Amino acid sequence: MAHSARRDSPELPDFSILKRLARDQLIYLLEQLPGKKDLFIEADLMSPLDRIANVSTLKQHEVDKLYKVEHKPVISTSDQLCFLIRPRIQTVKWICDVVNADKVPGKSRRYKIIFTPQKFYACEAVLEEQGIFGDVTIDEWPFYLLPLDDDIISLELPEFFQDNFLAGDQRWVRTAGSALHLLYSLYGPFSKVYGIGRCSKMAYESWREQVEEGEQKARQAEIGNVFLIDRDVDFVTPLCSQVVYEGLVDDIFRIKCGCVEFGPDVTSSDKSVKVMLNSQDKVFSEIRNEHFSNVFGFLSQKARNLQTAYDKRRGMDIKQMKAFVSEELKGLKQEHRLLSLHIGASESIMKKKTKQDFQELLKTEHLLLEGFEIRECISYIEEHINRQVSMVESLRLLCLLSITENGLLPKDYRSLKAQYLQSYGVDHLLTFSNLRQLGLLVEQQPGETLTVMESKVGKLVNDKTAGKLTDAFSSLAKKSNFRALSRKLNLVPKMDEEYDLRVPRDMAYIFSGAYIPLSCKLIEQVLERDGWMGLEEVTRLLNGHEFAVTGSSGVDSKGKNDTQRIILVMFLGGCTYSEISALRFLGREKGYKFIVVTTAITNSSRLLEALLGNHV
Repeated sequence: MAHSARRDSPELPDFSILKRLARDQLIYLLEQLPGKKDLFIEADLMSPLDRIANVSTLKQHEVDKLYKVEHKPVISTSDQLCFLIRPRIQTVKWICDVVNADKVPGKSRRYKIIFTPQKFYACEAVLEEQGIFGDVTIDEWPFYLLPLDDDIISLELPEFFQDNFLAGDQRWVRTAGSALHLLYSLYGPFSKVYGIGRCSKMAYESWREQVEEGEQKARQAEIGNVFLIDRDVDFVTPLCSQVVYEGLVDDIFRIKCGCVEFGPDVTSSDKSVKVMLNSQDKVFSEIRNEHFSNVFGFLSQKARNLQTAYDKRRGMDIKQMKAFVSEELKGLKQEHRLLSLHIGASESIMKKKTKQDFQELLKTEHLLLEGFEIRECISYIEEHINRQVSMVESLRLLCLLSITENGLLPKDYRSLKAQYLQSYGVDHLLTFSNLRQLGLLVEQQPGETLTVMESKVGKLVNDKTAGKLTDAFSSLAKKSNFRALSRKLNLVPKMDEEYDLRVPRDMAYIFSGAYIPLSCKLIEQVLERDGWMGLEEVTRLLNGHEFAVTGSSGVDSKGKNDTQRIILVMFLGGCTYSEISALRFLGREKGYKFIVVTTAITNSSRLLEALLGNHV
């Protein structure tokens, strides 16, 4: 069932040191405020902090009470208040209000603000403006990287996408560069660094500056090549429905910091259960990358195997029973508990995702990716909007239509926009503005469109002898970048025969054989070619900003040692579990091991919710 890795696969570096480092740094900062203190933690830092230092660890270092930052008057009676926050102006203003409120009755307290992962000048400026700069001590907790699993590391900065790509705020670029520098300091030097996208180039340059500022130490390299990629290089992949198990669990139950909470519908009781989803979970590790259609078969086989293991008890003598209880029973019970949870989760997914509606949705997505029956797809989207099925889902389909067709015809754009605003509210005018700004949902300009007949002829002509005819029609208008990229990189495999999802033949299995993620295909091509040579047309269609730089490690980049086959891929703006599954598949096929570093785990809902005019 689970794909077996090549026997010569290299071992991944141990990333647990990142957690220990972050914990030690936090403890050091807390001890800078000796004595008992109350700790106020920003809401979105609570889950990451729990993975680093739990409540008992904090209590050991004289943290008396823990509070969530809620932007209202504090009820703490402690003489010392410590604030662990992101560098956000709104939160800093609230702290100013707390300090100034204490000044009125002449209350004397000590205040400490710990910014993570770094402080920004704008926050210090607010403290000065509010007249409390001298009343607080300020520190930075450089908590850049949280290992979620053996091969996934997150910066836990979901705002990176919106701030950088929509607002044009580049303050997090240095954070990404610092995260890369931390990995370089602990696991480098790197042999080669490849990248594509404007943000990737800036993050690379920020990292290089930090390398040049610091002292160079000779170390044993544990990571070979590095690939940096911007989220806006490939928007199609996160807009497609996820159908691998881990992606579906994230879509339906929301995985936070590698942890998921299964409700009563999964646990078959009146309680909710929190489960850590990683490679330590034997059941999950075997199904996480599988297409959902294979999951039930595996789980039922696993249940039979487990029953057989339990049945071994029959006929045992006392000595054998004692050995069974001490060596196997605990493991079997744990596996049984996890198996029942994953069966419950799968049943819950089945109820929501395998209905006729979902099959129709997938069919529409596949037609959009292939570029066929566009009018039927538009009718489906209109019905989806008018039935008010889901605000985000409707938006996702509109964006997928726009990107795959290189923009909408003016009459279609106006009609679909009007229908959407009527269904979901006129405050989404700002949503459409945001989407247009990012190129996710745009109107074709005059001179860009092909006539219906020209489009049909262009799609029908595929053989080499008639290739010039296709090019002639395409040149009548600005080429559809997605269509052109799809042809050049073979992103939509030709369906000559039935795609067997039990035995995947390429990365397209993560989308039922319909589409190979552009982001992962680029990584595969660059690694195969050892650079961007031969991909000039592809990078032109992607607006460039590509680079390939040889490191200073002196290691032969074509060497076949283990380190050279460990590839670190950094997604700036988020990455999906589907892409992680695709890279794991590629690694098994080619003998690589991929480490995915991302600013945050994303999916279509999170991506679009960040762009909504009226935040849901």
